[in-house]
Amino acid sequence: MTTTTPEHEIEEALVRKLQDLKYVYRRDIRSRAALEANFREKFDALNRVTLTDDEFRRLLKEIVTPDVYEAASLLRNRESFIRDDGTPLHYTLVNIKDWCKNSFEVVNQLRINTDDGHHRYDVMLLINGVPVVQIELKALGVSPRRAMEQIVEYKNDPGNGYTNTLLCFVQLFIVSNRTDTWYFANNDKQHFAFDAEERFLPICRFADEDNKKITHLDDFADRFLAKCTLGQTIGRYMVLIASERKLVMMRPYQVYAVKAIVDCIDRNTGNGYVWHTTGSGKTLTSFKASTLLKSNDSIHKCLFVVDRKDLDRHTREEFNRFQENCVEENTNTAALVHRLLSEDYADKVIVTTIQKLGLALRENGRHNRKLKPLRDRRMVFIFDECHRSQFGETHEAIREFFPNSQLFGFTGTPIFEENSTVKQIEGGVATLLTTSDLFQSELHTYTITHAIEDENVLRFHVDYYKPKENTAFKPGDSLAKQAVVRAILDKHDAATANRRFNAFLATDSINDAIEFYQVFRTLQAERQSDDPEFVPLKIAAVFSPPAEGSKDVQQIQEDLPQEKEDNRHDPEGKKAALKAIIADYNQRYGGNHDIADFDLYYKDVQKRIKDQEFPNRHLPRKGAEKIDITIVVDMLLTGFDAKFLNTLYVDKKLRHHGLIQAFSRTNRILNVTKPYGHIIDFRQQQDSVDAAIALFSGENTDRARKIWLVDKAHVVIERFEEAVAALGAFMQSQDLETRADKVNDLKGDDARVQFVKRFKEVQRLRTELDQYTDLNDEQREQIEQVLPKDDLRAFRSAYLDTARRLKERQGPAGGGDGETAGPEAGQLDFEFVLFSSADIDYDYIMALIARYSSRDPKKLKISRKQLIGLIDSDAKFFDEREDITEYVHSLTEGEGLDEKAVRNGYEEFKAGKRAREIDDIAREHDLTTESLSTFVETILQRMIFDGDLLTDLMEPLGLGWRDRREKELQLMAKLIPLLNKRADGREISGLTGYERAGAR
Repeated sequence: MTTTTPEHEIEEALVRKLQDLKYVYRRDIRSRAALEANFREKFDALNRVTLTDDEFRRLLKEIVTPDVYEAASLLRNRESFIRDDGTPLHYTLVNIKDWCKNSFEVVNQLRINTDDGHHRYDVMLLINGVPVVQIELKALGVSPRRAMEQIVEYKNDPGNGYTNTLLCFVQLFIVSNRTDTWYFANNDKQHFAFDAEERFLPICRFADEDNKKITHLDDFADRFLAKCTLGQTIGRYMVLIASERKLVMMRPYQVYAVKAIVDCIDRNTGNGYVWHTTGSGKTLTSFKASTLLKSNDSIHKCLFVVDRKDLDRHTREEFNRFQENCVEENTNTAALVHRLLSEDYADKVIVTTIQKLGLALRENGRHNRKLKPLRDRRMVFIFDECHRSQFGETHEAIREFFPNSQLFGFTGTPIFEENSTVKQIEGGVATLLTTSDLFQSELHTYTITHAIEDENVLRFHVDYYKPKENTAFKPGDSLAKQAVVRAILDKHDAATANRRFNAFLATDSINDAIEFYQVFRTLQAERQSDDPEFVPLKIAAVFSPPAEGSKDVQQIQEDLPQEKEDNRHDPEGKKAALKAIIADYNQRYGGNHDIADFDLYYKDVQKRIKDQEFPNRHLPRKGAEKIDITIVVDMLLTGFDAKFLNTLYVDKKLRHHGLIQAFSRTNRILNVTKPYGHIIDFRQQQDSVDAAIALFSGENTDRARKIWLVDKAHVVIERFEEAVAALGAFMQSQDLETRADKVNDLKGDDARVQFVKRFKEVQRLRTELDQYTDLNDEQREQIEQVLPKDDLRAFRSAYLDTARRLKERQGPAGGGDGETAGPEAGQLDFEFVLFSSADIDYDYIMALIARYSSRDPKKLKISRKQLIGLIDSDAKFFDEREDITEYVHSLTEGEGLDEKAVRNGYEEFKAGKRAREIDDIAREHDLTTESLSTFVETILQRMIFDGDLLTDLMEPLGLGWRDRREKELQLMAKLIPLLNKRADGREISGLTGYERAGAR
């Protein structure tokens, strides 16, 4: 097909393809009534019943719900309904025992009315008359992302079919322009939006077992939409997360792994392992495998085995997140034994540590004797990747005790001969023990190379730090700790995007961690003394204490070999140092942690690291101040995920799987402000990095390096130069100078769209370069010459103004001129988060205003123009920058206000301005200021627009319905921008209807 292939031809071709796949084409179903009549017929046949008209109306009323999670549950469960004669009818909406035996139909151009119009859906797939899949198509060459945004707009439209018709059962959305196809799960509003932080819907591309993408619509339909495959996808491979009331679609590689495990068990063909890289969702995969095995009557128990108490807790919490109370805590080995012996269905899936399992199976132990009745029962053991501390020992014990067991392993970093440290001896010959030795066959592979290509994890930027003054420094050498800390203090703000993100410092030993903690205290105090404006980094440290008989600590240390060994030497010294560190922590964060309850301290550190995502003013709990750098030895370098952790400082020897695990703490996907995981290596371990890439990439090493590692700085600088040159060429093509103040002179949306695209690329590359910590002085000067910071800031401001105008016209009501954006503008992704600085927040601006107002000329380091330029160039002040700018203009330079006076003055200024706005609108529309103010405050308190309140507001005018409607629209045209601004980015439910009405 050509690039001009229209949407309707793609739709017709898809319907023909689905008919080839044996879907029944129902061209007669184009309305809500026809959809419901068809569902009624299928429901009666499935449940062998004939409902009366009244019963069917009541059934629809009971099952149709705006709650996506509730609808998804109804679709998968057996429910009951009371008939007219008082007898119960137990029913299902579809055949949930065998989804393949349902009827499969395709309809197109279905029309459903909304409160203010109607929606028309391209293609719907029905299973037993229930619409479960919606396919939205775009013409070839149009981004499928526009179809995604259209679906979001449909779902936000008041009175839409997803809330009050059978469309509430839609489970899955598919978008395609024929050559590019994506899919994603339906969800309630909190999980289904393009939000201000640019964290989009979790979307997926289909792939085959070897992770080759299948994106052409015809090929996608053959593989994904085959009737039985689609039924199994919805019935088995979507996960309903109870704690969040959220639907999750498993990714293709997760499905293939689960299928491989289930098939291996069904055919009883021995053991196997799944190589899925760190960050690929192994817990979800293992959970689904476990739940599918739960219904297998031939299996007595399925045990998910992890290697540390904190991972036991983490995995149990994750399993229970997917399904409430599906896994209970095993407080001790006796509790584990009790649950192993239990015939209760709730105890069929157990999460435990390998240490408890080893104790339970210990030969001649009391637990061993209790478990003997289970020797011949069929057991399944699924091992998480953190089992290397007892590599092979417990496996052998399981095989001896449970001869009918099958063992499966999940690992992101398999043990090969190259990275094995454990030997097995057979016939007097010693060989290295590998993952394949223990688990026999590799069932499925999804490497870090695949995950990076799929944009499921980030690439790495590795800065091999070499001190300028030490030319003799060689790979593997250790720098003085003072030198390391000075380098970190110099690099940290750049590495973490001005502390938007946080970092780990990985050290070789507990003694090193203690020393580093003290060096940070000393050097930061010196730096603050030299520079009063230096803001010290908040440093924490976490390492296990001497066990001293504590079972909890012993269990934690089983997979922490360095910490376990360190604590054998001078345990009292280690204990005293950790007590002091915890005391500092308590003083800073207002806690009362104690070494005796180390686990609570450890959990609090983890929580605080994850709290990095919240702006300081919006932290979720009192005293939730963040941590900038956490000093670690072994802890947290495996199994810990935090999206806002982007940097790892390495003063530790790392190799093979240990290196990959540690590096992978930094590469969780967030948004465009986090372009890569950042590694600053103070040991010059490039050979070890190259060896790890070669071992775990599953690819040609040269190709893998290009995928895993970001380009060198000079390459990105060249791209930055090209992007700035392209921006200049575009401005010249419009007969304009390449200056920010000329952007306002661009004519028409097409030109504005081209500017937005070009400058967004400039800003994206500048964001990447700003986080490179290995730039030399010459490169920094080169970047500054290409586009000086003042010019960059001015262009950012122009971008935000232009993008805001286009964004408003993308919306349902268009812009204030009644026009909507053209097709190309309608597809734009503005990525406003690129234009939001971490270090320039509300508190920072208030402090700058106080400095501007200061009487002390020595402190007056910012002009009014510079201050307003900062505000104008930052997206987070989108709704407030006009107010702040006006307030700054109202102040007198050198007036002498402190920060508290500035804050109070701004709040008074804002309150006065808002009162005047309400007063002006009230007088213009013949209303009292008091009644209009009450109306606006009620909406903002409830975040709901209530039409009845509007009627009450207009009642004193005594107008007829036609005149009153016209007056309402005129009033709302003024109020809608005011309400949206005061809502601070939150959505006011029900307001969209008036936006659309105003547009018409």
